[in-house]
Amino acid sequence: MSPFGLGRFALSRRVTEKMTIRAQSAFFQRLGRGGTVREFEFRFFVIFLGLVSLTFICAPVESRGVGSVHIMGVWGGDELKAFRSVVAEWEKRTGGRVEFEGTRDLAAILRARVMGGNPPDLAILPNPALMKEFARSGKLKSIDTILERSGIRNNFSSAWVQMGTVGGTLLGLFVKGTVKSTVWYNPKEFAANRWGVPKTWEGLLSLSDRIVSEGKTPWSIAVESGGASGWPATDWIQEIFLRESGPARYDQWVNHEIPWTHDQVRSTFRKFGQIALTRGYVTGGVEAILATHFIEGAYLLFQRPPRANMVLLGGFTQGFIAKQFPRLKPGEGYDFFPFPVIDPRYKGAVTGAADVVVMFRDTVASRSLLKYLATGKAWTPWARRGGYASPHRSLGLEAYPDPLARKLATLLTTSSVFRFDADDLMPAEVQKSFWKGTMDYLRRPEELDAILQETEEVAKEAY
Repeated sequence: MSPFGLGRFALSRRVTEKMTIRAQSAFFQRLGRGGTVREFEFRFFVIFLGLVSLTFICAPVESRGVGSVHIMGVWGGDELKAFRSVVAEWEKRTGGRVEFEGTRDLAAILRARVMGGNPPDLAILPNPALMKEFARSGKLKSIDTILERSGIRNNFSSAWVQMGTVGGTLLGLFVKGTVKSTVWYNPKEFAANRWGVPKTWEGLLSLSDRIVSEGKTPWSIAVESGGASGWPATDWIQEIFLRESGPARYDQWVNHEIPWTHDQVRSTFRKFGQIALTRGYVTGGVEAILATHFIEGAYLLFQRPPRANMVLLGGFTQGFIAKQFPRLKPGEGYDFFPFPVIDPRYKGAVTGAADVVVMFRDTVASRSLLKYLATGKAWTPWARRGGYASPHRSLGLEAYPDPLARKLATLLTTSSVFRFDADDLMPAEVQKSFWKGTMDYLRRPEELDAILQETEEVAKEAY
C-alpha cells in the first residue's frame, strides 16, 4: 500500500490506466494549445503520476494459485458447510478458490446454462440419469485420463465405476452415497425376546410370524410424505425387485424395456403385500400405513413399550432417530440389518442414492480439484461431522463417528451390486404414477393388474 493509502481504494489496473491517460491527455492538450502551466499544476501532475505508479506497485498481486473453480450442485445449509470443510484444504494447498452455486432446481438451471454456452466448470449431480443426459448431448468432458482409471478401479468397487461410465468413457466420480437397503430395529428388544436377525426372505417372514404369535407387532410401514406420499413403499418394491430378479432385469424395468405388467413386476408387488397386507404384521394396518408420516413411523420402534419392531428406511434414518431419542446409543439402542437375500445369486446387492461429480470445462483448476476430490481422505472432515458415507475404499472407517456410520460405509464400499433408487431414475410422470400405484395396491390389492396397467400407460407416453 502507498504511504498515502491509495491501496484502500482497491483501484484496478484498468481504472488507473484510464485515469493516467486522461490526465496526460488533458495536461498535454493545454500545452499543445499554447496554454501556460502554473508551477503548482505541474507539481500536481508529477505527484499524480507518482501516486498512480505506486498504486500499480502496491496493488495486491493476483494469486499464483491454480485459479478458481465454479461448481453447481444442490447442497445447502449443513451439507454445504461440510463440503466447504472438504475443499478448504485444497484451497490452502493450491491457492485456488471454489465458487459453489447451490440450487434446488439444479436440472432445469443447469440445462439452461449448458444450452446457453455458460456451464459451470464442475457440477455435482444428484443422480446418474442427469449425467447420462448431458453425456448423450456431448457436453461432458472425459475424466478417464485425469483420474487414471486404474486408480479408480483400485479404490471403488466395479459397481461404482460402471455407473460413472457412459459409452466406455469414465465421465462421473461418485463422492457421496446413501444406502436404502436398511431395516432398522431395536437390538435390546431383539435380545430380550431372543429374536435373531434374518438373513433371507423366508427368515424374515418366519420372524414376522413369531413376533405376531408372541402378541407383538413386527412392522412399521408409513408412506405419508405430502406431495411425495407413496415413495417409502416404492423402496420396498425396488429392494424386492433387485433381490428377486437381479440387476439386469432391474435396469430393464427402470428404463421401461419391460412393461409394468411384466410377471416379475407383478411378483414384486405381491411379495410386498406379504408384509404390508398380512393381518397383524403392521401397526394399524393399511389405514395407518397411508396416514402416518414416514418419520413418525420410525419412532414406533423406540416407544415404551415398542409399537413395532422393524422398519425399512434408508441410512438417513439414523439422523432423525438420534435427534428424537438422543439417549439411545448407536449400535446398542438402535441398529439396522441389510435387507434379506431373496435369490442367492444376487447376495450383496444394495440400492441407494449418490452424488456424482462431472466436468463441463477442462481447466487447470477443475482438473486439480477433481483429482483432490477423487482421494477418499479428502472427505474426512465431512465423515467426522456425520451424515456422510463414501463409496471410496481409501477413506478409512476410523473417520466415521460411530459404528452405524461405519456399517453404512462398509455396505457402500463392499457391495457387489449397487443400483440407484428406482423411482428417482424414472421420468417424473412415471415416478408419480409409481408412488400412487403402491398406495392404490395397498387399498385394493385385488386390482393389481389394473393398477400396473395404469402406470404402463403413463410410461408409454413418458418414455
